[in-house]
Amino acid sequence: TVAWSSVCVVKTSTCSFLPLHPQVHLSSSSSPSSSLPSAWRGFGSKVRLLLPYVWPKGTAALQGLVLLCVGLLAAERLVNVLVPVYSKNVVNELSAGGGWTSLVVTVCIYTLLKFLQGGGAGTSGFISNLRQFLWIRVQQFTSRGVQLRLFSHLHGLSLRWHLERRTGDVLRSVDRGTSSINNLLSYILFSILPTVCDIIIAVVYFVSYFSVWFGLIIFTCMVLYLTCTVLITEWRTKYRREMNSQDNNAKSRAVDSLLNFETVKYYNAEDYEVRCFQEAIHKYQHCEWKSLASLALLNQAQNVIIGSGLLAGSLLCARLVSGGQFQVGDYVLFGTYIIQLYTPLNWFGTYYRLIQSAFVDMENMLALLTEQKEVNIYMSTTFVCVCVCVCVCVCVCVSVHRQVGPSGSGKSSILRLLFRFYDPQSGCIRIDGQDISKVRQSSLRSYIGVVPQDTVLFNDTVGNNIRYSRVTASDREVETAAVAADIHARILELPQGYDTEVGERGLKLSGGEKQRVAIARTVLKEPQIILLDEATSSLDTQTERNIQASLAKVCTNRTTIVVAHRILWGHVPLFHQVLWKFCSFGVILLLTNKLIKIYTDISA
Repeated sequence: TVAWSSVCVVKTSTCSFLPLHPQVHLSSSSSPSSSLPSAWRGFGSKVRLLLPYVWPKGTAALQGLVLLCVGLLAAERLVNVLVPVYSKNVVNELSAGGGWTSLVVTVCIYTLLKFLQGGGAGTSGFISNLRQFLWIRVQQFTSRGVQLRLFSHLHGLSLRWHLERRTGDVLRSVDRGTSSINNLLSYILFSILPTVCDIIIAVVYFVSYFSVWFGLIIFTCMVLYLTCTVLITEWRTKYRREMNSQDNNAKSRAVDSLLNFETVKYYNAEDYEVRCFQEAIHKYQHCEWKSLASLALLNQAQNVIIGSGLLAGSLLCARLVSGGQFQVGDYVLFGTYIIQLYTPLNWFGTYYRLIQSAFVDMENMLALLTEQKEVNIYMSTTFVCVCVCVCVCVCVCVSVHRQVGPSGSGKSSILRLLFRFYDPQSGCIRIDGQDISKVRQSSLRSYIGVVPQDTVLFNDTVGNNIRYSRVTASDREVETAAVAADIHARILELPQGYDTEVGERGLKLSGGEKQRVAIARTVLKEPQIILLDEATSSLDTQTERNIQASLAKVCTNRTTIVVAHRILWGHVPLFHQVLWKFCSFGVILLLTNKLIKIYTDISA
C-alpha cells in the first residue's frame, strides 16, 4: 500500500507564501553616480568582511610567511635609502681620486644594493621577487576563503532570490570581486604603504642632511600629487561604475542568448540577438571611453606636478654645487633619490586608481555576501520523519493526497514550501508534528525526494547525474535506479553508455529522458517522502504506463504528494482507489488569487 499524508488546511481570506525579507538588489542595478558617489563609502564594513581572510588564523606556517614578507618590506625601505648614498660615494671617490681598494669596496657595495633593489626600468630586485614568491600561498589562502564563503552563501539564499537574478550578472560579480580582493591586498601592502613610507623617509633625510628647502620641495610635490590623484580619481569613479554596469549587461545578454540557443534557432532570431548584443557593446564602450579619457587627464596632471618638483629641486641643488656648498656627488644623490622616489610615486596614482577600481569591483560581490537569508537556518535541530501532516494557516482539516489545478494556481509552490525553498509569512508547516521551520534544512531535505516539473541536469555524464542524489552509490545501484525509471535501455544506446556527457543543462537529452533521469535520482535517494511535480508530463503514453508501475513500487510505504494539471494522471488502479477516497472528503486543493479553495466536484 501507499502511505499518504494527512494535510491540515486552514482556510483564511488570504494566504501568502512570499518571504518575509525585502529584496536587496545588486548595486550595479542602482544609479551608479548618485547612490554611491565614492568607492570609499562603507570602507569600514568592507574591511571587516575581508579581515578574517588577511591573517591566516590557525595556520602557523602562513602566519610566518606574512611576518617574513613584512620584514622584507622593511629591508627594502633601508636599501632604497642606501642606494643613492653609495651612488654619491662612488662619484665623490672618483672625483677625489681616492685609493683603488676603497673604490672597489664602494662599487661592490653599490652593486650589491642595486641587486637587492632591482635594476630599474620596472625590473624587480632580489628582495621584491623573494617577497612575491613567499606571498603566493597567503594570496591563495585569501582567495580560497572568500570564494568558498561566497559559494556557500549563494547556496544558502532562497529559491526566489535565484529566480530573480540573472546568472551572468552574479557570475561576473563573483569573478570580478574575488580577483579584486587579491589585487587590493597586494596594492595596499606592497605598493601604497611602501611608497608612503619612502616619501616620509625621503623628507626626513633631505631635511637632516641637505636643507629644509629640499624637504619642503619634496613635501609640497607629494601633497599636490596625492591631492590631485585623489580628487580626480574620486571624480572619475562614477565612470568606472557605469562601465561595470554596462559590462554586466553585455555579458548577461551574451550568456542568456547562448543558453537559449535552440529558442533562437526556432524563431530565426540570430540577427536580432546580434543587434541586441551590438547595442549592449556600444553602451559599454561609450562608458569605457569616458573612463579612459578621464584617466588620460589624470596622467597629464600628475606629470606636470612631478616635472615641476624635479625642476625646482635640480636647480636649487645645482646652484649649491656651483657655489661650493655641495659636492658633485650630492647632486647625483639628489637626482638618483628623486628619480628613485618618483618611479614608485608615478605608479602611486595608478595603484590608487586600481584600489579604487578594486573597491568598485568588490561592491557587487559584497552585496551578495550581505544578502539576507530569507529561510531561517537552524544548525542543531535534527528532523525525524515518520509521517506527514501539513498545516497552512489554521482551521479546517481534510486529507489531501493530490493537488489539481491550472497552471499558476500554486500547486508547485506548496511543494516548495514543504522543501523549505520558502518560509510562510504566517502559520506553519508541520511534518509528523514538527515545525519544519525550526529544523535544519539539510536534515529535513535528506528525507524528501523530488521529481521537479523542469529537470535541469549538470554538464556531466548520465551516470553522475543519476548518482548526484547519493554520491556514494555504486554503479550497480545507479543502474538499478535507471531500470526502475525505465531509462536503462536508452542509456545503453548512447555512444558511451552511462559515461555519455549530457551537455549543458542536459540539452543532449530529450525532455522525457531528462525527466526519467530525475525519477532515477529520486529512486536512488530512497527518501521517506516523495514529491512528484508533474513527474510524467514530458513522457509519452507508453513510457508513462511503464513508469507508473515503477513509481508505485517506489512510493510504497512512503508519503507521496502528487501535483498534476489534470486528475487523469492517476489512471493507475492504485491511485483510483485513493482518488475516490479523498474525493469523498471533498479534497481537491486549488489556489486562485492566493485564496485556498476546497472542491468536492472533480469536474469543477
